[in-house]
Amino acid sequence: MAGRVSCERTRSVRRRADGQLVTRNDDASAEELGLPFLPASLSNSSHIAQGVNFAVNGATAIDVGFFERNRLVQFKLLNNSLDVQLGWFEKLRPSLCNTNKGSPGCFSRSLFVVGEFGVNDYNFMWTANKSQHEVRSHVPKVVKTIASAVERLIGDGAAHIVVPGNPPTGCLPAILTLRQSPAAADYDRAGCLRGVNDVARHHNALLRAAVGGLRLRHPHARIVFADFYRPVYRILENPGRFGEQLALHCIYSSMLFSAISIDVELPETILRCTSAGFVVGDVLKACCGAGGGAYNWNGSAVCGMPGVAACGDPAAHVSWDGAHFTEAVSRYVAKGWLHGPYADPPILSAVPR
Repeated sequence: MAGRVSCERTRSVRRRADGQLVTRNDDASAEELGLPFLPASLSNSSHIAQGVNFAVNGATAIDVGFFERNRLVQFKLLNNSLDVQLGWFEKLRPSLCNTNKGSPGCFSRSLFVVGEFGVNDYNFMWTANKSQHEVRSHVPKVVKTIASAVERLIGDGAAHIVVPGNPPTGCLPAILTLRQSPAAADYDRAGCLRGVNDVARHHNALLRAAVGGLRLRHPHARIVFADFYRPVYRILENPGRFGEQLALHCIYSSMLFSAISIDVELPETILRCTSAGFVVGDVLKACCGAGGGAYNWNGSAVCGMPGVAACGDPAAHVSWDGAHFTEAVSRYVAKGWLHGPYADPPILSAVPR
């Protein structure tokens, strides 16, 4: 899933987002840092000197055997858990940084992003119709697995690590469809499922505490906790406000370009000023889907399947396919991680320049 894809597409493709992702490809963050998009670790690409991506769609923190043994899934999972991805990294390690294990080298000057692990772990449990209490009981295990992975990376020489929390998964169209409730009390003011979001917040609280413990044990390492929950929920709470901000920025940019005396081609985003911002009534709907209704998601006709169409303006939506965010959201989150206020500390203040 590496590479930049136009966010102005109007048809479905086999991609988990309309354009850039926050952490799965680090697309938005990579562009902000002036880096090329990261090649997949299994792609045999020769262009790995500036980074590599080990992420796999649907990957879990906990080993996949746990979900199969407990019958939390009805299908065979790919063996791509966090531990497996770390194994891929350690196998590729000599190609990335030719230093002895334990000695300071290029990894001490590199930036590692771990996650946002846990989302798929909990989603498998939610879709298996597990109760809030049951799902919540597994949060410590998931967080411990993530913390152990960070410690393992530090042992491999990493000194700058970003650990993202979970987004408000109770606001994802897929989860909203699968866990629909007739009780109004089960939904919060943004229309999201309270119980699902409670688990996400619990995960984030434990993960933030775990990051604090890692900092104490490894004071030489700069470990960033990246908040995925607050920026997404802010948009969902007040989409019109964010739409106005984007539209004003767009109009200002258009006026600025118009005032330039030299002949210059206007960027595509400025040409599309009329569609800037999130549509208030559509923030909980998937852009690419065939479900119709309140969430436009159907598990039998997901994005990428024949006949499944994408909306005309993904930038006006929060969710791309019911389970992943649009480029507009990813950009907003990435900027908040890089510059603040959604990262502790902001990434750009924690990495070598």
